[in-house]
Amino acid sequence: MGDFVIDVIVVGAGPTGLMLAAELRLQGVRVLVLERDAEPSPVVRSLGLHARSIEIMDQRGLLERFLEHGTRHPLGGFFAGIPKPAPDRMDTAHGYVLGIPQTLTEQLLSAHALEVGAEIRRGCEVVALSQDADGVTVETTAGERLRARYLVGADGGRSTVRRLLGIGFPGEPAKVETLLGEMRLTADWEEIVAVMTEVRRTQLRFGAMPLGDGVYRVVVPADGVAEDRAVPPTLDDVRRQLVATAGTDFGAHSPRWLSRFGDGTRLADTFRSGRAFLAGDAAHTHPPAGGQGLNLGVQDAFNLGWKLAAAVRGRAPAGLLDTYEAERRPVAADVLDNTRAQMELMSLEPGAQAVRRLVTELMDIDGVSRLLTEKIIGTAVRYDLGAGHPLVGTRLKDIGLKERRLYSLLHEGRGLLLDQTGGLSVAGWADRVDHVVDVSEELDVPAVLLRPDGHVAWAGDDRQALLAALPRWFGSA
Repeated sequence: MGDFVIDVIVVGAGPTGLMLAAELRLQGVRVLVLERDAEPSPVVRSLGLHARSIEIMDQRGLLERFLEHGTRHPLGGFFAGIPKPAPDRMDTAHGYVLGIPQTLTEQLLSAHALEVGAEIRRGCEVVALSQDADGVTVETTAGERLRARYLVGADGGRSTVRRLLGIGFPGEPAKVETLLGEMRLTADWEEIVAVMTEVRRTQLRFGAMPLGDGVYRVVVPADGVAEDRAVPPTLDDVRRQLVATAGTDFGAHSPRWLSRFGDGTRLADTFRSGRAFLAGDAAHTHPPAGGQGLNLGVQDAFNLGWKLAAAVRGRAPAGLLDTYEAERRPVAADVLDNTRAQMELMSLEPGAQAVRRLVTELMDIDGVSRLLTEKIIGTAVRYDLGAGHPLVGTRLKDIGLKERRLYSLLHEGRGLLLDQTGGLSVAGWADRVDHVVDVSEELDVPAVLLRPDGHVAWAGDDRQALLAALPRWFGSA
């Protein structure tokens, strides 16, 4: 470990940073999370977890905690708010959306990160950083100089880390803006439902969701785009836009918090600069259509964590760290594209409405509906890992084995050889890859080698091909 007291500094204690910190700690990496804000944000931008993120929580033994605090909702109606049911027999054991506010998701991930030994410092802002061949040095507003082997910026769309690294963030600025917040409404629920039913026939960026005790989550189109979206709207701004959109402000008062978001899309030129990486909104921003943002960031962290840990422990094969950008940047670009498309379909312009009617008809075709749904829930991601069995590069759902389920074997974040033949071996890699001999009626291939993120690195029964795959992903024997 040399002179380093910290192996990895993670900047940002949102869901992405917290998930990454926990993944690193599972591998024994010493990690410090630095968060600018002294207290967790009360702003609820994300309302739930999609299937792939639910699978990730299940893979790490966290799902029961989330299920305890969340509500299961049926799949469907995600793509541009087009009210279609999900296709039958989705390729996941978790065919639902888990409704859970971002504040609770952050609480649960923070508790998990602390349990496995991460250190989180709040009220600590990074103001400068430099790096050399051996590590990264950061300076904070408290005058501290901290040094680590690697650094990850998970500090949001206005990322300080990205700016200090000089990484470009090209894209399209916001053309429309939406106000949101939590506040009390004096109007009765029947009136609110009647108004929403009428307004949402055309304007999907409008709604009021009851949270209990007279408090509602309110979403309404803004009047233009603010020069600085970091400045929250006022209650008067929200009331004025409610009247303009719905003809009533519902007696809105006593806001808990107010915020705004736009429809701009941006993608970092690179997700890596030397020993520094970007993840989550620091690497990509997009409209919230389909509720993909938090999920995309958590999935970034799940991809990067085990790779960065292997590098810290001196086990990373050549090029492993470069696969983070190679695998995740195309996924982010696809999300940017599908959110752009959804925003176009939600426009009130006649041409956009005509296209929306056409897409609505097309979604009656199972293949179309399945494609669009899988884009949103994240289960269609297939990394390009080269030639091989069709399973290679995909993530494997939680299949049933003879006496257990697959994901119960992945809680420690190690690799896994699931061997239905009993004739294979991970000798030489047993310290980082588990070998389980078991059978499943849901798996029609003799064996699969899973990376710590659950994606298939090899499938078949060819021993020589297995011996080539093991060092490619897990380093030398």
